[in-house]
Amino acid sequence: MDITADTPLDELTATRARLRAAWQARKPDHAQRRADLVRLRDAFRARIDSMDAAVRADFGHRSEHENLLSEAMIVLAELDHALKHLRGWMKPRRAAVGWRFWPASARIVPEPVGVVGILSPWNYPVNLALVPLISAIAAGNHVYLKPSEHTPRTSQWMRELLSDVFPADRVAVALGGAELGAAFAALPFDHLLFTGSTAVGRKVMAAAAPNLTPVTLELGGKAPAIVCPDFDLAKAASRIATGKWFNAGQTCIGVDYVLVDEARGGAFVETIRTEVMARYPDFDATRPESIRDYTRIINDAQYARLRGYVDDARARGTIVVEPLTSMLDAASRSRMERERIFPPTLLAEPPADSDVMRNEIFGPILPIITYRTLDEAIERIRSLDRPLALYPFSNDARSIDAIVSGTLAGGVTVNDTLLHFGAHDLPFGGIGPSGIGAIHGRTGFDTFSKLLPVFRQRSLAGSDLLKPPYRGKVNAMIRWLSK
Repeated sequence: MDITADTPLDELTATRARLRAAWQARKPDHAQRRADLVRLRDAFRARIDSMDAAVRADFGHRSEHENLLSEAMIVLAELDHALKHLRGWMKPRRAAVGWRFWPASARIVPEPVGVVGILSPWNYPVNLALVPLISAIAAGNHVYLKPSEHTPRTSQWMRELLSDVFPADRVAVALGGAELGAAFAALPFDHLLFTGSTAVGRKVMAAAAPNLTPVTLELGGKAPAIVCPDFDLAKAASRIATGKWFNAGQTCIGVDYVLVDEARGGAFVETIRTEVMARYPDFDATRPESIRDYTRIINDAQYARLRGYVDDARARGTIVVEPLTSMLDAASRSRMERERIFPPTLLAEPPADSDVMRNEIFGPILPIITYRTLDEAIERIRSLDRPLALYPFSNDARSIDAIVSGTLAGGVTVNDTLLHFGAHDLPFGGIGPSGIGAIHGRTGFDTFSKLLPVFRQRSLAGSDLLKPPYRGKVNAMIRWLSK
């Protein structure tokens, strides 16, 4: 399905202007925001089955259960959270002015900013489009969404969903490819959110700069897991496997590589190999029913990129472990490639300058690297760009503190993986190359609001005395206030 021409480029400016004019004419109050979110929740619930079908078709196959967990559950939970807290988020917040400004008072008033542009990615095409949209609507804005061209059926599904829920001058959807995406990013939005790669994030930020559009960038990076010597290997392997092979590793906060203490490096490889085989016991490319729980790679270009990483690592002498497919014949491997089934692959000690260690993997390849001391492991993480996520595994509070304080990541889950993403009261966002700004819950509401400071002076105020000539009592008062 080709959607690159669905939205003519010359319609973008007019649509944004229409959204802005409608917002300016009637800024959404609490009743409208709540009604919008309730309608979206009801419509979304009624379309979960068709959403699942669209996502699976775009990927070639993706587990129904992974769709329910990563798309449906996250979106509905975000809607419920916003509806529960909306009135409280909208209330003015008290702010102190300090004794020097007595008897004045101050407060912070969350105000909507206008039209929010959202550029969403393909890896979780529903969740990563609708969660920021929920925050933007809750904050009282209108929204212009441009979903990924790599998931055209899901993008079309989303356009139909949103057109049924919202008036055309409140939420609009633009469908198209890279050229349209570039033009979209250059529109004079009141706020622009992009989720995707760091390389494209730089282009989005550059496109927004001439308009001085505030941007939130949710990017990626190489998210490490560190297994400390005191932590049970089987438990670590199980939880890391979830964080790696969910959605076949096509997750921005998925585990990118594992650091494990040198004494247990070989044991960890064997433990996680066993874990993989237990998760996919009947893995056989000739029988689709045997791999219904394993997601395909999104397209041929991504598949070729991943294959190139493994080939490069192998050429450099890296041990490559393919637990499920090491005994397959050439015909079976060819069929897997045609259907973009990239099996879980372990790389033992790939060189630091290998392709797989210089780039975000975003796929089902797991490098495993040993360390001699915890300081060495921390230094290895610090030598790379700051990641979007960090996963320390230890039962020792001092080790966890050393890892968390010795590094800096967008978010941390201790002794597990991925789960901080779903905690609505935790801000989600990166730092530096892994992102700018944050969303989710109240943080998302605040991101798409202007937190307006309002200072209120009383009828009688000391400031009435602070004027020239600065002599006598005025001089004494200023000197006293300045101490």
